[in-house]
Amino acid sequence: MSDGQSEKPVTAAMLAIGDELLSGRTKDKNIGHLADIMTAIGVDLKEVRIVPDEEDRIVEALNALRGGYDYVFTSGGIGPTHDDITADAISKAFGVPCEYDEKATQLLAANYAGRGLEFTESRKRMARMPRGAVHIDNPISVAPGFMIGNVYVMAGVPSVFEAMLDNVVPQLRTGRKLLSRTVTCPFGEGIIGAPLRAIQEAHPDTIIGSYPRYEEGKFATELVVRARDEEKLAAASAAVEAMVERLKAQQAA
Repeated sequence: MSDGQSEKPVTAAMLAIGDELLSGRTKDKNIGHLADIMTAIGVDLKEVRIVPDEEDRIVEALNALRGGYDYVFTSGGIGPTHDDITADAISKAFGVPCEYDEKATQLLAANYAGRGLEFTESRKRMARMPRGAVHIDNPISVAPGFMIGNVYVMAGVPSVFEAMLDNVVPQLRTGRKLLSRTVTCPFGEGIIGAPLRAIQEAHPDTIIGSYPRYEEGKFATELVVRARDEEKLAAASAAVEAMVERLKAQQAA
C-alpha cells in the first residue's frame, strides 16, 4: 500500500530502453502514459532518457537516475530475445547476480504448458531478474516485471507496460498534486516575454508555462500556471490575467 501523501515533492525519472526507439522503428507511447499517471497522482516526472540495447549505456544511465530521483521506471528489454538485456544491466548496476527466479519460472512454465507450447530456453529468459528483486505482476502475458531498490522494471509493449504500472501505483509514495489554470493570451511570446518573466520571479512557488501557437496568420500563446497551493495559484493567475488585459489595452490605444 502507499505510504500516503508527502508534503515534500516526490520525483521520478524514466529510462526507455531499445534500439528501435532510437531508430524510429517504434514510436514510444509509454513516456506519455507514465507522464499522465505521475501527474495524476502527484509525482513529478523530471527526466526521461532513451538508451540503446547496450549494457554499459543502460547501467550508466540507470545509476545516474536512481541516485537523483525517488523513483525510476524503465520500459523495454525484458523479453525472450538475445537483445533483451535489461535484467542483466539492472543486475550489474546494483552489483547482484542475474538469475532465474523460481516463482517466475513456475508461472511461465504453467502458462506455456496450458497453451500447449514448449517452454524453450528463449522463453525461460523472461524469468531472469536480479537476486532479491520483487515481482511486478503482468496480467496480460504473465511474464513479470520486477522492482529492486527504487527502480521499477517493466515491459516495452504499451498494453503490458500500462498493466504493470497499474500494479505499481498503489505502492508509491505520492505528493501534493499540481493544480493548474490556463490563460489564453492573444499575443506572441516576443511581446509577453519580459512581463511574464517578472510575474514568474514575483511568484516563485508557481510554474508558468508558455505554449505558443499560430492560427489564422497570427501568433497567440496559452499560458499555464501550475502550483500546489490554491492561493498561490490564484495570485499568479490573476497577475497573468492582468498582464494580458494591460497588453490588450496598450495594443488598442
